[in-house]
Amino acid sequence: MKEELFDFEQLEIWKKSIDYCDRIITLIENLNSDTKHCRLISQIEASSSSISLNIAEGKGRNSNKELLQFLYYSRGSLYETVSMLTIFHKRNWISKIDFN
Repeated sequence: MKEELFDFEQLEIWKKSIDYCDRIITLIENLNSDTKHCRLISQIEASSSSISLNIAEGKGRNSNKELLQFLYYSRGSLYETVSMLTIFHKRNWISKIDFN
């Protein structure tokens, strides 16, 4: 098991956001790589990875106020990811099971 070097690595929410991003990446790797979705695939990769990135960055800031601001950014990235998944599902690019 990896030794934790940074205090954000101890946060349960950070760990869950890493797992969530990993699931999103696995999901999109299984998509048909038709060029018409390339931009959307890049966008969902960016939004899902931004969740954990903002948590980590916020934890490294100097105040709780800054941490809170980055947690808000992280929540925004989560909402963006969910919106992208909704679009993918409506376009029948992912199944109901994968969407849920």
